[in-house]
Amino acid sequence: MDAVRVTRGLDTAPSRIAIIAMGRYGGFELSYGSDADVMFVHEPTDGAQPQVAAAYAQAVVGELRRLLSLPATDPPLVVDADLRPEGKQGPMVRTLASFEAYYAKWSHVWEFQALLRAEPVVGDPELRERFTALIDPLRFPADGIAPDDIVEVRRIKARVEAERLPRGADPNTHLKLGRGGLADVEWTVQLLQMRHAGAVPELRTTQTLAALDAAVGAGLIEAEDAEILTEAWRLVSRMRNAVTLVRGKPSDQVPRDATERAAVAQVLGHVAGDSDRMVNDYLRTTRRAHAVVEKIFWQE
Repeated sequence: MDAVRVTRGLDTAPSRIAIIAMGRYGGFELSYGSDADVMFVHEPTDGAQPQVAAAYAQAVVGELRRLLSLPATDPPLVVDADLRPEGKQGPMVRTLASFEAYYAKWSHVWEFQALLRAEPVVGDPELRERFTALIDPLRFPADGIAPDDIVEVRRIKARVEAERLPRGADPNTHLKLGRGGLADVEWTVQLLQMRHAGAVPELRTTQTLAALDAAVGAGLIEAEDAEILTEAWRLVSRMRNAVTLVRGKPSDQVPRDATERAAVAQVLGHVAGDSDRMVNDYLRTTRRAHAVVEKIFWQE
């Protein structure tokens, strides 16, 4: 930030900035190959011209993204800001007032769902607190989301699975969008949060398994069902990491190739040549999880 300030000939920073972690980053659930989903918020300091403050904030964010993309010992970290209001069409950095105006007039239920994972992680402490105060009533409505919004969340999930599952992918072994996979578990937990976190403070967490534990404590889901979902989420997360390590790039499909399957099984601690058992364990675990999802997400 100081380098940007000096380069622009400024004696003091004209804006305070905060970074809001989203998605797996906000849930402290990053895996190998994950992008860092973020939003950027800024606030002009007293007496600063809004245009100068905005330009400074944009420059700081641009420099941050450049530095994180430079070659290094570790792979570059991709900073993805597409979850911001208006997505790629919207400004990279907004003021708090701009966020408030957008959410009040233009936002959709899926954006409130995305805010369940929003966690201010760095930047001006007061701005981080004010951002949290802004979004909490949106993501944790006092009376829960409306029945029409529940229907919309379910409709969006069905559409995502239909449109984003790659052509030719096996829905039984797709780690993210497959039956009993990550999306199944996470959308189920998030729907519980949107329906009940207004009345159950313990549900107000960005972490999937912590929210699931809170749902058990509040009597919103049976402990046995929560255990099944937890087991599946952990297994699929480990499998996803293993596949990424074996292939050297992010992947969401359990390998069909026998050599790759054997390598993934070895990473997961299975006896050499025991990839069939690995796949059978995966199918059994995710099948049980999908049955719970059918009961909790789609029917209750």
